[in-house]
Parts: sequence; structure tokens; C-alpha cells
Amino acid sequence: MKFRLLRLSRHTKKLLIPKIQINIDNGKLQISNQGVWHSYWRDPYHLLLTVSWSGFILLICLCYLAINAVFALAYVLGGDCIANATPGSFFDAFFFSVQTLASIGYGAMYPKSFYAHIIVTIEAMIGVMGIALMTGLAFARFSRPTARVMFSNVAVVTNYDGKKTLMFRTANQRRNSILEAQIKAYLIRDEVTVEGNFFRRIYDLRLLRPQTPEFMLTWLVRHVIDESSPLYGMSTESLIKTNSLLIISLSGIDETVSQVVHARYSYGPHDILWNQQFVDIIHHTPDGHRYIDYQHFHDVFSVNDLQESS
Repeated sequence: MKFRLLRLSRHTKKLLIPKIQINIDNGKLQISNQGVWHSYWRDPYHLLLTVSWSGFILLICLCYLAINAVFALAYVLGGDCIANATPGSFFDAFFFSVQTLASIGYGAMYPKSFYAHIIVTIEAMIGVMGIALMTGLAFARFSRPTARVMFSNVAVVTNYDGKKTLMFRTANQRRNSILEAQIKAYLIRDEVTVEGNFFRRIYDLRLLRPQTPEFMLTWLVRHVIDESSPLYGMSTESLIKTNSLLIISLSGIDETVSQVVHARYSYGPHDILWNQQFVDIIHHTPDGHRYIDYQHFHDVFSVNDLQESS
């Protein structure tokens, strides 16, 4: 199933179809070209914040070379306006522009005409503004808080304390704590109203422990599937039929930077395994200490196999 986004242009007042499609594959929403940095060219600030560091440096270098090339052409058009520079030499004008833009201070070459002084003044202003913008963008990229949170590849449905329960687990990959961590789970699926209208409905899943004062290691999240649960009576086939999607959202305060961090994950119908259980990753050392084995973080086993072996 595919959806196509339509956008109304403010200038032409016509419907434009951008090159963005939302495909439902295994119940998961996938946006074509999502994460491709050059698709944000209409929003340069967002582009410079989301592009990779290599792309950010490349864009800065290209802009720097382009600005100097433009001013070099302006100096060449001014004739013999730079002292100790070869008249009409693009490279002499280019390196003179580099000195002016970066406020390095002139050596052998310097402006010697009124025309050159005007161009130097304009370029000096652009150089000061450029340095301020690049400094602000670099700081914004460095200071943007990020969370390194790992979610299990699958969610399981098994019995817990005598009740059918949906479970998934998450772990903090940094050696610090996420304070006042909160986690929320949502079920999104296709439904048709009594009037015959189609829409995507969002259900809040009630969790047994939706928050923790300190999230440092792992967190096994549980949702009881009872009569009040939107998953009650559902199966893998019904989840696929309704294009169901389980979305997880986690937020908290990173104790290192004292800022709010976010993480999210989604499970499609095939990612929810029934009658399965997570492998225990908490073990004990011979001297009585506990440790966590993250190598089996995503591993599950069949509950029926466990009952047969016992």
C-alpha cells in the first residue's frame, strides 16, 4: 500500500507532488529518500544540522571556494586594482580574496583603488557574517543531544504472572544514566468506521512500568493483553491484515549534558513473535556479582520448547 503526500504551493496555489512516498512494508512506514540530506535543499538550516559531518565539511568548503571565486572575478573585472598582483590573474585575485575573507591581514598584495576598497569592504562584512554562521552551526551540531538506546529486534507475546503479556526490551548503550526515563507504546492500525470511512487509528498501550527514575542498563517493558487492550484477540494474521504498527517512544534527561534525549523504535507484524520469550541476559559470576551479557540481547526461544524440555 502506498500513500502520496500532496503539498499546496503558496505561490502557484497548485498541488505539487514531491518525491516522497510512504510505503507500508511489513506494517512499517517507510519514507522514500528519508535521511537523504540533499532532499532538504529547501530548508538549508535543517540540511546543515542533519547532514553528516563529512557532508557538512564538504558543503562549507564548496561555499568557501565559491565565495572566493565570485570575489576573485569581481577583482579581475576591476583591472589593476590590487597592488603587487598580476593584472587579470584569477589566481592572484583568488588568494587576495582568501586573505580578505578570513581577515588574515595583507602581505605583499593590498587594495590600491577605490573600486577595490569597496569590494574589500563588502567581502569583509560577508566574511564576518560567515564565520559567525559557521561557528553557530558547528556549536548547534555539537550541542544537539542524542540518545544511544538499543531496542530488541523483536517483541514477544508470552505469559507473565499468569497473563498474556507483550514484551520488548531496551538498553542504554552509554556508560551513564538517563534520569526520569519515560517510555510509551502505541498501536497504529487501519480501521473503518461505521459510516465506512477509512483512517489510521492510534491506541495507547498501558504499560506495567512506564517510567523509571534511572535508566542505566536494561529495561524489560511489559503490556498486559487483557480485554481492555487493543491487542486482545489479535494474531499475526490480523496484524498484517490491518497494517498494524507498534511504535515505541522513550525520553529522559541525560545526566551528562542535563538535556532531554529521545529515542524511538517500531515493530511490524512480523516483528511481534507469539509464544516466545527473551533469553535471560543477567548472569552471576562465581563470586556472586551480577553482569549483563548483551550478546544475547535480541535472542528468544519458544515457550513450548521450554515446556517440553522441562
